[in-house]
Amino acid sequence: MNALPRTSESSLVVTTSRRPVFDLAPRLAAAVPFVPLADLPTPIVRLASLERALGAGGELFQKCDDRTSSVYGGNKVRTLEVLLGGALRREATHVYATGAFGSNHATATALHAPRVGLSPGAILYPQPESASSRDNLRVVLSHAGPNVRTLPHWSALPLGVFMEARAAKARGERAVIMWPGGATPLGALGYVSAGLELAEQVARGELPRPARVVVPVGSNCTTAGLLVGLALATQRGLGFTAGGLPRPPRVVAVRVTPWPITTRGRIVGLAQRTSELLAELAADASLAVEARALHAMLELEPRELGPGYGYGTRRGREAADLWRAHEGAPLELTYSAKAAAAALGRMRERAQGPTLYWATKSSAPLPLTSVNHAPGAHPRVTRWLERAAAAEQGS
Repeated sequence: MNALPRTSESSLVVTTSRRPVFDLAPRLAAAVPFVPLADLPTPIVRLASLERALGAGGELFQKCDDRTSSVYGGNKVRTLEVLLGGALRREATHVYATGAFGSNHATATALHAPRVGLSPGAILYPQPESASSRDNLRVVLSHAGPNVRTLPHWSALPLGVFMEARAAKARGERAVIMWPGGATPLGALGYVSAGLELAEQVARGELPRPARVVVPVGSNCTTAGLLVGLALATQRGLGFTAGGLPRPPRVVAVRVTPWPITTRGRIVGLAQRTSELLAELAADASLAVEARALHAMLELEPRELGPGYGYGTRRGREAADLWRAHEGAPLELTYSAKAAAAALGRMRERAQGPTLYWATKSSAPLPLTSVNHAPGAHPRVTRWLERAAAAEQGS
């Protein structure tokens, strides 16, 4: 596999630069832009203490994508490997993430883009205040402050992207502005590879074939990529067989964003476009997965959303408390705790077969910063951070 050359500012330390997606066809390594950012493969752990606490008799495992990088982990690191690679291939100088104030994608971009010589930026809109979103925003302001723009509401994003693209060009930047969460067919290739990576771990005996993979779904990118990766692994007889027959896991996508952002149609549509991109780049039509097969693998779980994106829920807090007591790992309430609540719910319902919870939120310590606002930042940022701090003190 030929990763893009690293710049003199790069300081990449990875377990391996091999990515299973490039093994699908000889042409992919040269066709897909790529920079190695992640420490892969991420481990599988059995959550035996939680199993005993639930007393449900089932098997519960965790895919530790919280550990994709010691710089900043989580699911967005896999996505950035191809998106930042694409930016470098286009000879960009700047790369902008888009999303909510506490965006994990923006945080990952702020910390990883400089590793490959790109200047990070972000276009952000407000969300409900929380400790994790406040901490993320402080990191983004600290590491990408001069290039952070804020909007009054998420609905202003299309105009905000247009205006920032024009302003960046006027400043002489060669800028790439990414879609929220990196949710494009190119961005989803990172999780196609993750699905294949899981299949290899099953084939090696690191865990039994999971009946279901439980993952939070926000921008749709992770879920769409996983669907394609698991489908292609099954197609090739890798890992996912039962009784001699191909049986891919069901992907239980736990909604953390409301309709119309997260729908079955949007997830499957992105997955299908991702597989079509793979087929085009590899010149191999067999890599295009039919929508019918993708729909059959997907279960969209709406019951954990609660009041909406960024709001904690009672079931999520209960899951976080149980996780902390038995596994010692904290879960944030926007993504992780809601997916964990769904995974624990399947265990309590005695769903047949092993359950795999996919951890998507970074567990790496955030860099220390006391930054509360960036020079010239809009007052809405300062007010939001003040409200977030007050909410934490009052909790």
